[in-house]
Amino acid sequence: MAAPSEVRTCEDFAEFQELLRVMRTIDDRIVHELNTTLPTASFAGKVDANQTCKELYQSLREAHASREKIIKSCIAQTSNVVKTLREEREKAQDDVALLKQLRQEQTKVFNERCRIHYKPPKSQ
Repeated sequence: MAAPSEVRTCEDFAEFQELLRVMRTIDDRIVHELNTTLPTASFAGKVDANQTCKELYQSLREAHASREKIIKSCIAQTSNVVKTLREEREKAQDDVALLKQLRQEQTKVFNERCRIHYKPPKSQ
């Protein structure tokens, strides 16, 4: 099962988990699949066990490869987002004017919400 929109799937972790759960269905049902597709001794002549096992093995390999591709894609995408955010944060640390503006806004909000309950010392 391939993800129709890997980008959207990676952004929403719950959706990503659900996609992986659905993609694990073949793994979770392997015993059931073997029991229902491989013939018992009485039906051995009616089903080609060699071909059946080969097809099941191919399905497993495709499911594993598909999951691995999506997981690696999401890791790469998330790593790029984290890298970009780190770079922005590092640039912003040097921006003294931005830091002062943020501090003023934080102080203003704090004072608006807490002025009745608490007044901080003037020295800070």
